[in-house]
This record gives sequence, structure tokens and C-alpha cells, in this order.
Amino acid sequence: MTQAVGPARNVILTVDDDPGVSRAVARDLRRRYGESYRIVRAESGRAALEALRELKLRGDQVAVILADYRMPEMNGIEFLEQALDVYPGARRVLLTAYADTGAAIDAINVIDLDHYLLKPWDPPEEKLYPVLDDLLQAWRAADRACAGTTKVVGHRWSARSSGVREFLARNQVPYRWFSSDEPEGRRLLAAAGADGERLPLVVTPDGTPLVAPEDPELAERVGLATTPAQEFYDLVVIGGGPAGLGAAVYGASEGLRTLLVERSATGGQAGQSSRIENYLGFPDGVSGGQLTDRARRQATKFGAEILSAREVSALEVNGSARTVRFSDGSAVAAHSVILATGVSYRQLAAPGCADLTGCGVFYGSALTEAAGCQGHDVYIVGGANSAGQAAMYLSRGAKSVTLLVRGDSLTASMSHYLIQQLAEAPNIFVRPGTIVEAAHGTNQLEQLTLKDVASGREELVDAQWLFVFIGAEPHTDWLEGTVLRDERGFIVAGPDMTPDGGPPAGWELDRPPYHLETNVPGVFVAGDARSESAKRVASAVGEGAMAVMLVHRYLEQS
Repeated sequence: MTQAVGPARNVILTVDDDPGVSRAVARDLRRRYGESYRIVRAESGRAALEALRELKLRGDQVAVILADYRMPEMNGIEFLEQALDVYPGARRVLLTAYADTGAAIDAINVIDLDHYLLKPWDPPEEKLYPVLDDLLQAWRAADRACAGTTKVVGHRWSARSSGVREFLARNQVPYRWFSSDEPEGRRLLAAAGADGERLPLVVTPDGTPLVAPEDPELAERVGLATTPAQEFYDLVVIGGGPAGLGAAVYGASEGLRTLLVERSATGGQAGQSSRIENYLGFPDGVSGGQLTDRARRQATKFGAEILSAREVSALEVNGSARTVRFSDGSAVAAHSVILATGVSYRQLAAPGCADLTGCGVFYGSALTEAAGCQGHDVYIVGGANSAGQAAMYLSRGAKSVTLLVRGDSLTASMSHYLIQQLAEAPNIFVRPGTIVEAAHGTNQLEQLTLKDVASGREELVDAQWLFVFIGAEPHTDWLEGTVLRDERGFIVAGPDMTPDGGPPAGWELDRPPYHLETNVPGVFVAGDARSESAKRVASAVGEGAMAVMLVHRYLEQS
């Protein structure tokens, strides 16, 4: 059998148990179609089905299947009937002797046969090619957008399925989604030999099936960099949000060997924003995904190295080196480090929310899940810009969007332009002084208990979608004992480290810390993880650039 190797291509498959006939068919097919199609040859129905499953996992598209009628164990009609389950869109041709034309005619109704050819087919220019030309033209007219992309088979209310989709989308990895209870999803599960009990199934572009993969494995298999190319750098940036990307761009563009490490996906909270309209230079607004993609490409253009799905577990001081240790025990060292770890949305403590996370309760996932909200009532918890941007985005397709705000109004935490937009949207409603008391549902969110803060009155509402954008928790626990933090976990830097503005305890240099420098010389902080930061995209990018300037100053004096 011709092996299905190399990049994804369109395929013509032929199966005949007579080796001589099989080679002859393949020879004639290659002569006419070899430049545009891969010709795959098999000598039994069972081998051909195995080839089809491999092609399915690879993402190849099978255009035409030619099968001999008289084959032992599995005749051509039986084979084509099973092939229909794997590639229902492929055109099917039966090769038959004159004596078997009756069976071929019956097969037109049994397996929706497209054509039958009598053997011998010489000359192929008259008896083979015209038939295949017509079938290929008809096949090409259909949609074949699935080829060559990552495929995800999952369940709508599977938390891990949602997580995988979010990870791929935020890392700019193209993928196709297939529900596990739809025909194409079932075909992919069958091709991978998966029973569907553990989801999602991810099929990479090279055809490798992954069952419920964790982010590090998924990142490696879809082509994201996960291992440093060097052991030592001038600058390691931890965190890929606006501050981290800004630092990577400026560090690499100014000649520093720069490594950016991101535990999930570049962009941070800003990368999940559906629309940022107050960022300098974008009068019509820009989505967080677009801004992140441009910044990432800009950083790599200047030579910055970006690692995805790598969890940092410790920061060590080893003489003049700053060692960044990963959760798997490996490490990388640098002259300097910029901490741009950002923040994450706080989790709702209401009963039921933890169990339904990813199954109707989502944290900052408005972009990925928006398609499923069409025509539904959606609830959003939060009163800052991220919640308002999500409300505007979801309102395009949702029946209604209700913002649940603990405070008396939006004015304390949301930009004026967003408040105006929300007020003008006919299907967006704001409920101040309201919290989620509980979430209810067996396998998915079904209802919410809402509580009025002032009166204590509770109300039970039907709900399938709840998006949470509340508070900010810094990712800094791993710095305990090394870098000074405030009572909320945010990193303290520069003159803020001591009440009198002097150097912190244990500071050994004869100069005071630079403005964004922590209590560890050569370790800086930028963006939302910094204590008392502005929590805005523009300020985070600015701090990333400023931190690089201070890194240069540090390196010059070291």
C-alpha cells in the first residue's frame, strides 16, 4: 500500500486484490492526476479501510475511491459501504466485469454509487479519464475547508473541550470544531479508535490523535515552541500579556537575547477582550486577539523567542545570574528578568460555580464561546471594562445580556465610552447591587440564584451562560520568599518598597532600586502584577518598554 506521508493533499484511492490490476490502475491514475492528487493503492478492503482512517486523521481529503467488486473477505460494495462512514463526500466508483453489471447497478441504490467501470478500461483516455474528470469536478465544487488544520472533537458542555478550544484560539492555532454527537465527530472518533468517553479528541495536522491532552503536550504537538533554544539569555520576560509582549519587542529590537515565557497564551486578560477602543492609534478599536497577534509577530520579527504552555515555579539568585525554574524541574538563566505575570479573574465562590466551570460558567471566555450564545439569555458578572466589552460583543447574537454588578453603578470602574454604549444597546440590561448566590445544574449550567445586596431578596432565573470578569489576582505565589509583595500579592518595586523611599532590607548595592526594580537587583516588574499599577493596556505596554530601558541601565553597571 502506498503510505500516506508528507503534507496534507487530496487523494484518489484504489483497491484491488489482484496486484497486477492494482498496479495498472495506479499507473494510469498517476499519469493523469499524479501532479494534483496523491494516489493511494491497497490490495484488500481491510487495508484500504485502514488507509482511509490514517488519511482521515492526517486531514487529507479523499476525492475518489475506486474499488474492485470481486475481492475475497470483503467485496467492493461492502468496502465502499464502510468507506462511506469515513469519507461520506468521496465519489465512489466500482470496477467490475461485464458479468457483474447487475450487482453494480444494485450498488447505485445501496451505497449511492457514483459510477461503475467495466474492466478492462483501455484506453483510459476514453473509458477512465472522462469519468474521473467529471467526478473530480463535482467533488471540488464541495467545501473541503477541513484539510490541513487541527481538529477538535468534543462535547459542548465539556470543561476540557472548552479549555482546549480557548487555548488554541488564543495561541492563534487554526482549528475545526466537531461535536462528538454529530456524524463527522463520530467518524473522527472511530478513525482514532476512541470511544468518546474521554474528550476532547484533538487530531493534529499530521494526523496524530490526542485524547484529552494537557496544554504542554498540546502546545508541542501543534507546533508551538515549548523548549528554550539556549541556556542563558540577556533577558527573560515572564508573562505574555501587553507588558510582557511590550518588553519582548523592545528588548529584542535593542539587541538583547530575549526569551518570553507564557504559561498559557500570549495576550493575558487583554487578549481575551472583544474590543479595545481607547488604545492609542486605533480610533476604530481593535480586538485583544488582533493586538496580541501583531505584538507577538513583532516580537518574533526582532528575534525574541516565545515559549508557550510553560509554568514557572521559582526564581533563584545565583551570583550575577537570575535562574528561572520551570514546574517540570528544568531551568533557564539570564542576566535580568522582567516579571510581567499579570493577573487573572477571581473565581466565584458561590456554590455550584466550581463544578460548572467550563460547562456554562466561564472566566473571560466570551470570544471562544460566543457562537453558542446565539439566541440565548446571557449573564455577565463584573463592572469593569472587560465585562462591558464582553457584553457589547455577546449582545450581537444573544437574545439578552444582563450585567450583574455588585456596586451601585458602573461609573466607579468602567470607562465612560463603554457605559454610553451599554446604555444604547437595546438587549443589554444592567442590574446594580446584584450578586450570584448559587449556580445550579447537573452536567451544565441550568439556573442561577441572584441576590439583591441591599434587600437580601433572592431570585431564581434560567441561565445556560455565565461569564465572570471580577477582581484581579496576581500570579505571584511562586515568588514567596524571593521578591517583595504587598498584602494582596502584588509585586512592590522602586520607592514603594519602603515608607521612606529608601532601599529595602537586604539591598546590597550602593544605589537605590530603579523605578520598576524589585528588591532583587536585575529583577523588574511591569504591568498589572505591579502594586498600584493602572490596570490599562497602554500603561502595561509602556511599563514593559520602560523596564527594558532600566534593564539596559542595570546591565551597563553590572
